[in-house]
Amino acid sequence: MSLHLNKLKTFSGRKGPLLLIIMDGIGLGKADETNAVFRADTPTLDELFKSKLYTQLKAHGTAVGLPSDDDMGNSEVGHNAMGAGRIFDQGARLVNAALQTGRIFQTDVWDSISRRAQNGGTVHFIGLLSDGNVHSHIDQLYILIDRCAALGFKKVRLHTLLDGRDVGEKTALNYLGPTEEKLKKISAEKGLDYAVASGGGRMTTTMDRYNSDWNIVKRGWEAHVLGKGRTFPSASDAVRTFYAEDPKATDQYLPAFVVTDASGRPVGKIQDGDAVILFNFRGDRAIEISRAFTEKEFSEFDRGPLPDVFYAGMMEYDGDAHIPPHFLVQPPAIDRVIGEYLCAEKVKTFAVSETQKYGHVTYFWNGNRSGCIDESFEKYVEIPSDRIEFDRAPKMKAEEITNTVIDLLQSGDYRFGRTNYPNGDMVGHTGVTEAAIVAVEAVDQCVGRLLAVIRELGGIAVITADHGNADQMFTIDKKGVKSVKTAHSLNPVPFVIYDPLYSGEYRMADLDKKGLSNIAATLLNLLGYEKPEEYDPSLIEMTPAGKR
Repeated sequence: MSLHLNKLKTFSGRKGPLLLIIMDGIGLGKADETNAVFRADTPTLDELFKSKLYTQLKAHGTAVGLPSDDDMGNSEVGHNAMGAGRIFDQGARLVNAALQTGRIFQTDVWDSISRRAQNGGTVHFIGLLSDGNVHSHIDQLYILIDRCAALGFKKVRLHTLLDGRDVGEKTALNYLGPTEEKLKKISAEKGLDYAVASGGGRMTTTMDRYNSDWNIVKRGWEAHVLGKGRTFPSASDAVRTFYAEDPKATDQYLPAFVVTDASGRPVGKIQDGDAVILFNFRGDRAIEISRAFTEKEFSEFDRGPLPDVFYAGMMEYDGDAHIPPHFLVQPPAIDRVIGEYLCAEKVKTFAVSETQKYGHVTYFWNGNRSGCIDESFEKYVEIPSDRIEFDRAPKMKAEEITNTVIDLLQSGDYRFGRTNYPNGDMVGHTGVTEAAIVAVEAVDQCVGRLLAVIRELGGIAVITADHGNADQMFTIDKKGVKSVKTAHSLNPVPFVIYDPLYSGEYRMADLDKKGLSNIAATLLNLLGYEKPEEYDPSLIEMTPAGKR
């Protein structure tokens, strides 16, 4: 289907470029000590938030396609919504539906897993063990395990990645304890052999993204597949030992571990004849380990002999590269994203971020599609992230991102650009409030530099966020006890239009619901185009000439 945009009759955009600035993880929280955004010195944002062209957007739950409004938003679904201009059911909701209806067990992929189990192979589950509902959900894993038990699969092994990021920073035992008990009960009551075999913190083991650090994947491979690493009699013992050795340790950074039996042998190496299911539904931190299991020609690290296993993802994590080849649940079919429309209109655009969020302004923005939509009209720039805990370098690559964006704006070659500052999210995840304050201040300063260039060029900037994080760094209970919070917040995010040449041609629309999916139509209006019929309403409306 050919795509086409109609031009607005009363507004054709500005002479200069339109720039979308996404301040990842910078939401609007309480005006108190828990809020690093509030505590930071942010003269640029303070001034922007006084604008008549300012509003707040919902960035979590049903507004971004998640099952309920108790579900925090995340960068993946946020950028999907911004780029697609409408809401699609997202990973958690799709998987829940497939499990509830049983469709997930009526596929050729599940049949292949079953055949491996019936022929004596072990079924292995790898994934994030929590109820954070960003990458996975423990309830979904339990349904899969129960199905294996009901079908009499003799041997099941779990390779548990510890969260501490989308849930409390030291909550691993809250999930491991019940899981280990569940597996023991199944084994005892049904005469089966179900156990945890290995694991590690999500930021040290298996769950790297955007090719940032393949050593993370290598550690996971060695623990899960080869049974190599520090050994313990159980996963809970491993966590308790790590806590005792380093009282400041948090789950996401715990080392990899291997569970062994009484004789010291690993209880669950992945071997020929086995089946492996990665039960994470989110794609960014699932792609690299999927490649390690499925690519015959592989050079990122030495895997040793590749075992003959049937590997399946919960979902297809990369629709263009078809990673992995086999998956249990169909991902959302996101089409007609704003990038497709702009390429069809031959509008030249750019996208810039550092490694940690580069895929968000490209892959997720484009509806989970790798690469450019049309290289003739698009330029994507990735700035390599530092391989360091981000509270130690909270400014991250904000300066480098800003310099690159300024060069692209001043080139005069692009009519629309988008950029993501990861600081509020990545530093917010560390739980270190003082570092998060520095991160927010760095973003504020860089946004100020970009706005100065937009003013010089006679353009427009749109400033927003994809979800909150740094706006809620800890909680305080009724007794005054502080608890560090590393997960995303449920707070709204800012949306403001910076238009130095504004003379009342448009105004903020009075919408009952305002969310990230309204941004695409707004951007098209600011470029001088009507929104496509299928897009959610714009956040602005054109002002009749007599009312300006």
